[in-house]
Amino acid sequence: MIDRETIDRIYAAANIVDIVGDYVTLRRKGTNYEACCPFHQEKTPSFKVSPQRGIYKCFGCGKTGNAINFVMESESATYPEALRIIAKRYGIEVREEKMTDEDIARNNTRESMFALNAWAAEYFQRYMMYEDEGRSVGLSYFSSRRGFTDATISRFGLGFCPSQGARFSEEARAAGYKAEFLTATGLSIERESDGALRDRFYDRVIFPIHNISGRVVGFGGRTLRTDKKVAKYQNSPESEIYNKRRELYGLFFAKKAIGQEDYAILVEGYADVISMHQAGVENVVASSGTSLTEEQIRLIGRFTNNITLMFDGDSAGVKAALRGVDLILKEGMNVRIVLLPEEHDPDTFARANSSEQLRAYIKDNAQDFLAFKARLLLGEATNDPLKRTEAINDMVYSISLIPDQIKRSEYIRYCAEIMSVDQQTLAVAVARKLDGVGGDPQAQDFLSRQQFRDRQQATPSSLHVDKPQNDRVVTTPNVEHSGGTTQATLERELTKYLLKYGHVNYQVLDDHDVVNYNVARFIFEELDADELQFDIEVYRTILDCYRKEWEIRGEGVEVPMHIFINHHNPDVSRVSIELFTSDDNYVISKIWEQKDVHIESDEKQLAEGVPKAMALYKWRALDKRMAELRVLMAEGEDVEDIVALYAKYQSVRVEIAKTIGRLI
Repeated sequence: MIDRETIDRIYAAANIVDIVGDYVTLRRKGTNYEACCPFHQEKTPSFKVSPQRGIYKCFGCGKTGNAINFVMESESATYPEALRIIAKRYGIEVREEKMTDEDIARNNTRESMFALNAWAAEYFQRYMMYEDEGRSVGLSYFSSRRGFTDATISRFGLGFCPSQGARFSEEARAAGYKAEFLTATGLSIERESDGALRDRFYDRVIFPIHNISGRVVGFGGRTLRTDKKVAKYQNSPESEIYNKRRELYGLFFAKKAIGQEDYAILVEGYADVISMHQAGVENVVASSGTSLTEEQIRLIGRFTNNITLMFDGDSAGVKAALRGVDLILKEGMNVRIVLLPEEHDPDTFARANSSEQLRAYIKDNAQDFLAFKARLLLGEATNDPLKRTEAINDMVYSISLIPDQIKRSEYIRYCAEIMSVDQQTLAVAVARKLDGVGGDPQAQDFLSRQQFRDRQQATPSSLHVDKPQNDRVVTTPNVEHSGGTTQATLERELTKYLLKYGHVNYQVLDDHDVVNYNVARFIFEELDADELQFDIEVYRTILDCYRKEWEIRGEGVEVPMHIFINHHNPDVSRVSIELFTSDDNYVISKIWEQKDVHIESDEKQLAEGVPKAMALYKWRALDKRMAELRVLMAEGEDVEDIVALYAKYQSVRVEIAKTIGRLI
């Protein structure tokens, strides 16, 4: 395991703006930064990054965390993997302590596969550059036929796999890499007859596939043979570290340019991407030989809401363009289409033109998806009424996929104009699609997902402002005396009070006397008096950590937030950030301030909220204990003692009920 000192150095070095900025395009807003959330689809940015606090929070989907949590979410990485990724970024040497057998087994597979892929990428490139076969076949293809420079070949890690069927596998084994990882990554294939390994990519030029953080997750291999029985491209199979639906070829190299240009160009092949980059247009990615997926579109959505599809001018390219358009529209993104001259694909077109010519062609020929689709469909329909009806229905379906209502209305107006259709008729047809009339499963599925997103974004915060009554605005605590308030909810509420207000004192009127209470002392003493412990491990860990710091610092001294935000336990870190930021979007309207309306103070809220939360928590704890006693009574053992204890609990419960009644 990574030692404590190294973890502290990683946390100290991790700049959340730099790290999040590697994955999304951040824009400064005051002292903070904002972007469209990388974890759910949205049009208006609700994802905020605070460099002062070292945290991020999305007010749309609720995701929160620090730099380490963000890498874990973005890379689907474990905590140690995220630490290593950040350590590598800042050049921090990772020192490790002795790991348990379980830790080794859990960590081994993914890290071994990444290590093997990195070694393989270096091997393929080294073989191509320094071996006779590699130079005469692989390097000749890339430099002579494709026109790639040495700098381009080096940047994208291009290489060649030996033509001898097992040479790579044998050399990998000799270098110490295990057969299980060679087959797990798909670099080698095990023969059923004798278990011998053979190379998956033998006699092919190699294109390494990098994930968004630059690690090699897989490979694409292209044969140079003309034999039609041999597949032109061979790709790595899906594995623990590679899911082709979630990767875009070239994104690691293109993400900065995409953010700067505020649009991404999507092409089809590896060579298309590389040639465009070499020509100076770097905001280009490819779907790695697969049909475009929602996950890939969302990856682009981390950096821009604008996608330009670039396709060959032949009929196959046009059809591919149409398939991609509808999928992008479903994700609420803007899409334009560029069709190249019929004799060109993006690779040949990039090699035939300069950077300025490429940019000018894209600017002059990029068409709005609707104009493109309408022109194409109407051209096919000519004067055939049935084909014309099909074309209009096709357009209606595309428009119905647009989540934004205003944009949808504009497209309805535009479509009615260019297709000579009554606007109201078109609007009704789109509405029917949105409502799923006619049993359209795609439209219904889209609608249900859109409604779910709308409900998510409409979820109220944990504190809310009631409507003004008698010139007064009251802030209501999160805990209510109802059957729906669970013990876990109350543990969370008490933990939030402790983290945010543990150092604060409040006053309560008790038998005509004013009594001062400290939030932390009250919570600790009440729990200790009844020997209560939180059931939820993460809340229990936070409470224990706070108590330790509180005992060292003394009552009334604020425990620094960073202790919890940067806690070595990622669950503690994540939950602490959620609790610290739970009321960040709670803002009193300027209208009430201007009218001199009374606002409840934090102290007033604490005087009501903390005792109420504790009383309800004890109520729930008693419920749980009494339920356990009922089980024991049913089993018939020591019934007399159990009944006596049950009666005692019942009397305590009555007292708590009176307290709750007074508080509420």
